[in-house]
Amino acid sequence: MSEKVSFKNSNNGNITMAAVINVPEDFDATKTYPAVVVSHPGGGVKEQTAGLYAKNLAKGGFVTIAYDASYQGESTGEPRQLENPYIRTEDVSAVVDYLTTLPYVDADKIGAMGICAGGGYSVNAAINDHRIKSVGTVSAVNIGTMFRNGWTNDVKDADALPYLEAGSAARSSDAAAAAGIATMPLAPMKEEDAPNEELREAWEYYHTDRCEHLNAPGFATSRSLTQIITYDAYNKAEAFLTQPLLAVVGSEAGSKWMSDDYLERALSTDKAIHVVDGANHMSLYDKSEYVDEATTQFLPFFQRTLQ
Repeated sequence: MSEKVSFKNSNNGNITMAAVINVPEDFDATKTYPAVVVSHPGGGVKEQTAGLYAKNLAKGGFVTIAYDASYQGESTGEPRQLENPYIRTEDVSAVVDYLTTLPYVDADKIGAMGICAGGGYSVNAAINDHRIKSVGTVSAVNIGTMFRNGWTNDVKDADALPYLEAGSAARSSDAAAAAGIATMPLAPMKEEDAPNEELREAWEYYHTDRCEHLNAPGFATSRSLTQIITYDAYNKAEAFLTQPLLAVVGSEAGSKWMSDDYLERALSTDKAIHVVDGANHMSLYDKSEYVDEATTQFLPFFQRTLQ
């Protein structure tokens, strides 16, 4: 059973969050259940892969909530499509805040999972917010290091300075309001823009009937670069990321190094990676055989860690 809900963002009372709550088939409102917050990729919305994983986890006895980030999807906020990673990290905790108010959620048994950048944001939220008892990620991306160092980690930090300069220029042009809000692609906007097959699949996912959605245009505000470039989703993981962790990645994913990175840096002694043979980064979003395999890993993980 699923229900659309909305609630004020506890970090910004001017933002109304839009979400879908899923409950187990045998749901009894007089009981309490463990819960999992599911965060969508950069440029995505709750109706896509986040909603798919949320429904799958609910079948395992969890209350799950897939939500639209502030400034995105059906959540409110201007400018539209702002991808400020600090706000997106705080969104995870704002959703946890909301869950703690629900009488059928056990506030001591809340986990987080996320896909792509949503995975990085979930990790960052868990470093900051220890109400999050365990974390699962699918094709995790640390959006800061991806923009600084490239999809395959072959660019030096300092070489990303032009992105910071572009973000600063966008903020000035936005403030002048002369030409509307400047935007940038988060995934290839055209098939011919894709540098490789894996990222061609990102275009296919967001811009064809494979999984396109009106609320997921595939771009972000260019001003977001001034927050993204210096952001590290795994900041202080070596000191404060103590919760159980499970990363699911594809064997063919160019982004796998970002899952390896947070597992290596985390202080947690309960951490594991599951590699899905044959899958790339995008395959784990929606291809049934890969999503099913990932789900068979996450269900026992959350059942064990949210006891």
